[in-house]
Amino acid sequence: MMPVEMARSDEMTPRCQTILRLVISEYIRTATPVGSKAIRELYHLDISPATIRNEMAWLEEHGYLTHPHTSAGRVPTEKGYRYFVEKLMGESDLPTAERRTISHQFHQAQLDMEQWMRLAAAVLAHRARGAALVTSPKSAPSRLKHLELISIRDTLALLILVLSAGVVKQQVLTLSVPMTQDELSRIASMLSHRWEGLNEAAIAATLPGLSEFEHRVGDVVCDMMRRLDARNATEIYRDGLLNLLSQPEFVHSASAQQIVRLLEERQIIDALVSEVLQRGGLQIIIGGEGRWQDLAEVSFVLARYGVEGQVAGALGVLGPLRMRYDRAVSVVRFVAQLMSDLMSNLYGR
Repeated sequence: MMPVEMARSDEMTPRCQTILRLVISEYIRTATPVGSKAIRELYHLDISPATIRNEMAWLEEHGYLTHPHTSAGRVPTEKGYRYFVEKLMGESDLPTAERRTISHQFHQAQLDMEQWMRLAAAVLAHRARGAALVTSPKSAPSRLKHLELISIRDTLALLILVLSAGVVKQQVLTLSVPMTQDELSRIASMLSHRWEGLNEAAIAATLPGLSEFEHRVGDVVCDMMRRLDARNATEIYRDGLLNLLSQPEFVHSASAQQIVRLLEERQIIDALVSEVLQRGGLQIIIGGEGRWQDLAEVSFVLARYGVEGQVAGALGVLGPLRMRYDRAVSVVRFVAQLMSDLMSNLYGR
């Protein structure tokens, strides 16, 4: 009687995980398709080449590997890299000596925000061997703390606006009818209580239903906050582009031009930064994740830094799909924490 062969599950076996990890590690190292013979000989696996080929075939069938038409070897897919970074890579920290060197570089820098940004980009590019970007810290949207209305004379009042970050703005209002200081103080107290902790958009939503004068005060407050927030533009500091363009994937001029355009045109970068600032933590974007076609050949490792509720920026590295993810993650995480510590000291937190 012939033995019955059990159908294989779609769940990846430990042996398959090992082979996927080795294929990705070798491809990251060599940038050439990886064959079963090379895997067995380089890593001294105690299984036959035929078994390795079967496992690699299963990985290809399930979308973790693929192979160029001109080669018998396999290369990882975006799905394979995603599985690798989430399940197989593990956590790693920078060596103590390297952390000490980077910290010393920052503490030697003057108390200058722009110098910190440039240094962070240079350190990331050098340590991760990729292209680096660092955005200047962006203040959280202005939130009202309280307001005052001070009578100057019968038909003139001074609006004093105090925001949660300690910013104070003033503007003179012309009154359509004379108002006493008691009347102005009562209105200011009521509006302060109603708008405390709100940003410009939230205050604007409360304006319908207010009296004509209260509505006018609200319009002025919203305009002042909107203009203040608009000045808070984000600058991007870059370094290490040559590290990226020297990779085999980008030796052709078309690929190189696409990378340069990607870094110069801010639409996609701004979208990535916005997402990192909203989600927090460390984000790994591999090949555009099906959302950004222009990122099909690259990966990002990005993290937020700053002071919670006050200021935040993003920093990270850009590399080919076969970037050293473990190295990039450890560098980005450490520099983000270092920048957050510097910002906390600056803001007295």
